[in-house]
Amino acid sequence: MENPWVIQENFFNPHGKRQCKIMNIETLRQIWMQLLRVGTALILLLLSSMLSASSTKDLIQWQDWSEASFIRAKQENKLLLLNLEAVWCHWCHVMDQKTYSDPKVAQLINQHFIPIKVDHDARPDLANQYRDYGWPATIFLDAAGTDLVKRAGYIRPTSFVNLLSAIVADPTPEKAALPRVPNDFAIEPALDPTIYQKLLQRHQVFYDPELGGLKTNQKTLDRDHVEFALSQSHSSFEKEVAIKTIQASFALADPEWGGIYQYSTMGDWQHPHFEKIMVSQAGFMRIYALAYQRFGDKQYLAQADAIAHYLAQFLQAANGAFYTSQDADLVQGEKGTEYFALPDKERRAKGIPRIDQNIYARENGWAIEALAILYEVSQNEKYLKQAERAAQTINQTHLTNAGGFKHSASDRDANYLADTLNMGAAFLQLYKVTTDRKWLDLANQSAHFLIEQFKARDAGYLSGKTQQGLPVQPVRHLDENIKTTRFLNLLSQYSGDESIQQAAQHGMKYIATPSIALARIEDSGILLAAQELSVSAPHFTVVGKKQDSVASELFIVGLEQSGPSQSGWYKRLEWWDKTEGPLQNSDVTYPGFDKPAGYVCVDKLCSTPAFTAQKYKQMSERILLR
Repeated sequence: MENPWVIQENFFNPHGKRQCKIMNIETLRQIWMQLLRVGTALILLLLSSMLSASSTKDLIQWQDWSEASFIRAKQENKLLLLNLEAVWCHWCHVMDQKTYSDPKVAQLINQHFIPIKVDHDARPDLANQYRDYGWPATIFLDAAGTDLVKRAGYIRPTSFVNLLSAIVADPTPEKAALPRVPNDFAIEPALDPTIYQKLLQRHQVFYDPELGGLKTNQKTLDRDHVEFALSQSHSSFEKEVAIKTIQASFALADPEWGGIYQYSTMGDWQHPHFEKIMVSQAGFMRIYALAYQRFGDKQYLAQADAIAHYLAQFLQAANGAFYTSQDADLVQGEKGTEYFALPDKERRAKGIPRIDQNIYARENGWAIEALAILYEVSQNEKYLKQAERAAQTINQTHLTNAGGFKHSASDRDANYLADTLNMGAAFLQLYKVTTDRKWLDLANQSAHFLIEQFKARDAGYLSGKTQQGLPVQPVRHLDENIKTTRFLNLLSQYSGDESIQQAAQHGMKYIATPSIALARIEDSGILLAAQELSVSAPHFTVVGKKQDSVASELFIVGLEQSGPSQSGWYKRLEWWDKTEGPLQNSDVTYPGFDKPAGYVCVDKLCSTPAFTAQKYKQMSERILLR
């Protein structure tokens, strides 16, 4: 007779196979006790990922965003469902586990739709197309690529069943889903004074004087809003905007590991979403560094240093390049509030939230530029070494023969504006702080590539290249056009290349178009671009040999300068060692001396030479106040 206490079952094998075991009850009890000792979090993590993966994968056969998916939709007379998610996103995990694993939802999707799942970090063009809808973004399209319905965030299974049924019954595009691209763009590359005043009013009105930041339900440090305030901080109001927002944003810092949580909900700074994405790390680091440069308060430098430390400890690969993000959840789909309240040792005992180890040029450009700005304001060599090492690695792995940057090293081509744009901006910042001409050459190369490949007709720049066979074409994204305009404008002053200045004006025509400029509740980035295109960057030049200690002291003075009416980022800083040949833009003739000298020019006014660091600092501060 068979022993009733013998259990026969298939058990998971860590090597990927399954094997049959026969065990008595004592063996089973011992295994169960071992599992308990592993820790509840690890068990839940394993079960959650296995259940989520098996249920979603088995019920819905997700397809790629490709020409084949659109062809199939047309052949089968189906609509397309695009699930645009982020690997670090809590509500994306929840929607995967609860909504897309629901049998009724899966049945409707399989019957009537071609389901497509895309990681938005891997596809900047699609992310920019649907970024306003948040993550997860749920987009319904027809086979011709027309957007029908768009939804943001988590949708419960019952609500999703109703939505799917309604779309099947009536696939007419919703009004909100229709494209809103103007037919005509600004004729001149400058903001109309009326539009400028409206944007300035919005900048002021949407500031939250009680809590800092913008008057929004999600609290974060809006980088352009604060950078514009820093550039105008001679005004008591703008100084308050900058300081109050920056200090409030410290609540989003991880006190144990460093790094910045993306944002806080509930209309305050105390309910963070715990994902750490590179755009937040780099953006906050940049603002903290510029605030330290402007106000000299060491708490800003300390906060920037904590982010840099987090990047080095958690998001830096062995080759020096940077990973993409860290998940908000330890156990996917379960909020990490209790986990992130723990000290370091207790966190590590439970495990570390998943790190997305993809290495993208865009994210590395953000990190490199921010670290180089942090070096500019602190002269701490470790930041420069981090930045240069990452830049050298991405040059080796992501740079194409044509001069653009691939998103991922495995891509065939440089398909997206953001990668070349952000690497170009990083190179320009590296040239500013090192005056190593190889970085300026790379910045110029990046600029010419993005102008040639992504320049849109009439005005602005497209997020990606047109992909043959796909009916959905790239769009102009406002934030990318703001940064492109600012980058090209400053670069043209370093290079003296008129074609790059014209390209900056082409971007300005797009962002100065009234319907574009006023499309969002607040857009201080457009104010920054308009401000910078209207006046030359303060120009600091040291003339002398780079081995000369006095010349080095003069150059440090230039690094430290932040004019009272400009962002500290917007300046032209050069060191002319005549043994290297002429500067790329030799627009100023400097007299010859037998010792190092420092000069500063503002618009068409240039100073007399200064031969000591103290005199150079005094003269710079005086001329910048004129």
